[in-house]
Amino acid sequence: MDNWFRSKWFVRVVSLAFAVLFYVFVSVEVQNRPNNDGLTFPSGDSSQELQTLDDVPVNIKIDNEKYVVSGVPEYVSVSMEGSAGFLTPTIKNRNFNVYVDLQGLKAGEHTVELQHDISSGLDVYIEPKRIDVTIEEKATKEFNVMVDFLNESQIAEGYELGDYEVNPKTVTITSAKSVIDKIGIVKAYVDLSNLDKPINNREVPVNVYDNQGSELNVNVEPGNVIISADIDNPSKKVPLSLKTSGKLPEGYALSSISANVEEVEVFASNSLLQNIDEITTEDIDLSKIEQSGTIEAKLALPEGASAPGVENIKVDVEIEQTKTIKALPINVESLGDGQEVSFIDPSNAELDITVTGNQADIAKLKADDFQASINVEGLDVGEHDVPITIEGPDGVTVEAEFEQATIEISES
Repeated sequence: MDNWFRSKWFVRVVSLAFAVLFYVFVSVEVQNRPNNDGLTFPSGDSSQELQTLDDVPVNIKIDNEKYVVSGVPEYVSVSMEGSAGFLTPTIKNRNFNVYVDLQGLKAGEHTVELQHDISSGLDVYIEPKRIDVTIEEKATKEFNVMVDFLNESQIAEGYELGDYEVNPKTVTITSAKSVIDKIGIVKAYVDLSNLDKPINNREVPVNVYDNQGSELNVNVEPGNVIISADIDNPSKKVPLSLKTSGKLPEGYALSSISANVEEVEVFASNSLLQNIDEITTEDIDLSKIEQSGTIEAKLALPEGASAPGVENIKVDVEIEQTKTIKALPINVESLGDGQEVSFIDPSNAELDITVTGNQADIAKLKADDFQASINVEGLDVGEHDVPITIEGPDGVTVEAEFEQATIEISES
């Protein structure tokens, strides 16, 4: 037995048997492994590496002047296995393409395989391997661009949108003929929120929608348009009136009240200005005023209107004090000889007067400073209505309780 182990022929036979067994083992492994395009992923070899890229773009080979394609994914997943000498630079440089070759195919639906130009030294598997695509004839059409101004109600107070222009007014859209036929409107959007100055050459993107309002992914040339718009701040001058409420405290009278301006320039939208004929102040409460002077009052501006610089105005108020003198006797003048007078109304031949004037002057006044009288010169016997005359100091006004007296003249 020892001689057998030492024999060269024994060693050679055993080596051959092991070689045959190894060949059979490798053949079975290769037959059982899945493949992609005839390429395999050998396993169990420590010199092989596997890496996957999930964001490999897909190129399309087709006559772009004549057709458009849908159904091709933007990115695919690509797994590569091989030696580091092939795999590492391929992954690092990404100097390869994954593509679908549609050249020679006509318009319609097709199932095609994704292809690649990755080094043959690597085993490659692409997911998905096959895709369904639709090839359609390309169409081109010109459309008008509509401008949609957003949040126009939120434009700065007193401002409004004026004239505007868009350049160019039309764009050229290219896509599948079936998509072109669906186009309902082409729009550019401009936001007016809080805007208080003109829009000068603002570049905005063009959006394309079908008749149901769904956005369409099409090729637009140019993709942006230039929009300019006037943001107007209309105004007009209107009269100012003072609005008062309440009454002056007892013993006081309003001599005059006036503002330091007669008219106000109001800024608002044209539609609002049409309904503004005058501007009033907020209520000036007279019950809180006891002396002459200057006060401030706010303008009562309609919502959406403004009056820059004059929201608060100065109001000059002149106040006079009043005083009532009671039971001032009514004197009779120019009574004829042989006549006498009796008062019917007022029966007591007296009346009250209210005197208004400067506070200092009013404080000094007494009943003796005033005379009330009637003149009966030339009147015959009988009943008469005679005007009452009041005399008093200068600088004050007098309001009598009665303007005339009813008297009867009789013979004495």
